[in-house]
Amino acid sequence: MIDEKRIINDTKGVEKALAKKGFKADFSMFLELRELKNSLLQKIEDIRARRNKLSKSIGQYKREKKDTTDLFKEIDSLKNAIDKDEEKLSKTQSEIQEFLYAIPNIPDADLPSGDKENNEVISVNKEKPVFDFPIKDHVELATSLGLIDYERAAKISGKGTWIYSNLGARLEWALLNFFIDEHLKDGYEFMLMPHILNYESGLTAGQFPKFKDDVFWLEKEEPKKFILPTAETALVNIHRNEILKAEDLPRKYFGYTPCYRKEAGSYRSEERGMIRGYQFNKVEMVQFTTESKSEEAFKELMTKAESLMKQLGLHYQVSKLAAGDCSFAMARTYDIEVWLPSISIYKEVSSVSNSRTFQARRGKIRYKNEAGEIEFCHTLNGSGLATSRLLPAILEQNQQSDGSVIIPEVLRKYIGGIEVIKI
Repeated sequence: MIDEKRIINDTKGVEKALAKKGFKADFSMFLELRELKNSLLQKIEDIRARRNKLSKSIGQYKREKKDTTDLFKEIDSLKNAIDKDEEKLSKTQSEIQEFLYAIPNIPDADLPSGDKENNEVISVNKEKPVFDFPIKDHVELATSLGLIDYERAAKISGKGTWIYSNLGARLEWALLNFFIDEHLKDGYEFMLMPHILNYESGLTAGQFPKFKDDVFWLEKEEPKKFILPTAETALVNIHRNEILKAEDLPRKYFGYTPCYRKEAGSYRSEERGMIRGYQFNKVEMVQFTTESKSEEAFKELMTKAESLMKQLGLHYQVSKLAAGDCSFAMARTYDIEVWLPSISIYKEVSSVSNSRTFQARRGKIRYKNEAGEIEFCHTLNGSGLATSRLLPAILEQNQQSDGSVIIPEVLRKYIGGIEVIKI
């Protein structure tokens, strides 16, 4: 949620900034609601002052043996007026809140306008792998090596799913163990979060109300609950409705969860196999910090995510997303995109994002600064990493002419010392 004061003080500036995201903002209704809210507050305050003054007169009336009938009638009348105006005020505040919930985060000033066509590649790791033999795609490799069973997964669950089999399951688990060890080494706190969340969690993360149809809901639960689309949704809510101490910041967490999303794979070649599905595994990093440490936190998350990719020995690029390609809740995002040789396309395996105070305002995540003032935290998140596109990239980039695949050295200790997966 963006700062109301910023809208009031720089309405045109905010509208212009949001236009970079492709969002056409019209704050006329918001400003009218704010004006109504202020007038109601003033009216209620005036009536309450009048009522208090009359209430103080009761004793004097009684001492002077005056008739208090009309006095009590006026006091009751003023109470009824306050009740009606407070009801109007509550309704107005709710309307303001709902209006603000529909407004995306303001993109950082340095981001270019437009959608993904304006994303900027800012770095590249390693040269693209070159092969002197006809290469296979990850679906053929995973099937021939007995790593993934697509047919039985479709029988059990439907399209957009897969089963990790034997060494495939061990390789997937090796990736997760490697990520976990690296985050623990860097001082992040490991959290295993619940997978079923309440509406307030989605609201704080910025997914609701706009994207409430993109998650799986437990329809018979009251109040309604949903299955998390990413660990970030849970992790960013850890300190919801809390006031932290400045000296305790930054707070650094990471969590492993399966992720559940309604966006299943299509029949396009670039989304075959494990590239897009209903369920995939991911390790997610989250930081809660102050405004002064926000940029430092972003750089740290990027460095950590890239370190994992470099240790895996994969060719990838880093893209700075244009404003329109940043998600609803984020002010800035860098994507790490791994190369898939079979389709000559880069696919995102990590997004590192800064929401500034957007999520914290929604979730009332605050801290007390050194002057004793209450401020909103900055929240940041980064995938560290998602596996469903990494495993295909490892298979494709590390394939050999005989159909075998070399396992990245950093994973071998987690998979019993196996160096090559052979047919």
